[in-house]
Amino acid sequence: MAVEIRTNGVKPVRNTFAHLARRFGDKPATRYQEIAYDVQPEVNLHYKPLWDPDGEIYDRRRTAVAMRDWYALKDPRQFYYGSYTTTRAKQQDALDRQLDFAEKRELLRLLPEDLRESIVFALVPLRHYEWGANMSNCHVAAYGYGTAITQAAIMVTTDRLGMAQHLSRIGLLLDGNSGDSLSRGRSLWMHDPLWQGLRAQVEALFVTRDWFEVLVAQNLAADGVVYPLFYQQFDKRIAARSGSALSALTDYLLRWYEETAKWVDATIKTAAAESPENRDLISQWFRQWRDRMADAVKPLSQSLLGDAADEALSTVLAQLDARATKLGLTV
Repeated sequence: MAVEIRTNGVKPVRNTFAHLARRFGDKPATRYQEIAYDVQPEVNLHYKPLWDPDGEIYDRRRTAVAMRDWYALKDPRQFYYGSYTTTRAKQQDALDRQLDFAEKRELLRLLPEDLRESIVFALVPLRHYEWGANMSNCHVAAYGYGTAITQAAIMVTTDRLGMAQHLSRIGLLLDGNSGDSLSRGRSLWMHDPLWQGLRAQVEALFVTRDWFEVLVAQNLAADGVVYPLFYQQFDKRIAARSGSALSALTDYLLRWYEETAKWVDATIKTAAAESPENRDLISQWFRQWRDRMADAVKPLSQSLLGDAADEALSTVLAQLDARATKLGLTV
């Protein structure tokens, strides 16, 4: 008996969702496009927020920045939940191996006492800076407009808690898991005069209402000062005396900062290019918060870097200004 196998092709009625077809044409969409574009409701909202009776749940007026299309602020990394969690899981596995190696070999525990004290003073209080950055990005995620910006911001909130945990683990490696470094870090953040400038700026962001200003202040100005100063300039000073033990553990912080900067830069560059009014306003915010953050960390840099402090801070600010200039801002 002969068996005849036939195949039939079924032509799909449409290739993608209607809202994506209106934006990109009737063609298969990427997973990022399916998850990021036009997901946020814009009409027929169920109720007004009781905490803001003059506004809507999703309201363009919560920032002075104006965009014709808020979905132009796309993430160049094209992170959505699946790709984001997969990427971070692989990075966490590699980081755990580094931390386990450092713990077994006591790479930080065997450093001279004065170096361990210096690292505790410089890095452990930054756990609280990261928590503040988590809160700031929560504000962006809560009040931002358009899924493209809000989903990227909520991913950053999770990252910032991860950064705080990583700094906590460095502190535990320094004190042999006693927890003394974490208690001291909190006390420094709350009471030490040298840390109060940075703490004040972090808390000022808690009461800044414009969510796009918070994004610029936290993710461009503040991080653009703090990360290079502490994880590059201070790290170099420690490495010159004790080798690269600390550098191996802070490298992830810098790599995360460089990766996240791609999203921050793309968002700010696109918004600034939208109109001269946007560019002038964002530039004003950047200059204001850059100067405030520079003043806040100056006493810390002098304490940690000594005679090299002025040059180190000038280098950090010059790099930040060059970055902002590439984004179209006036520095």
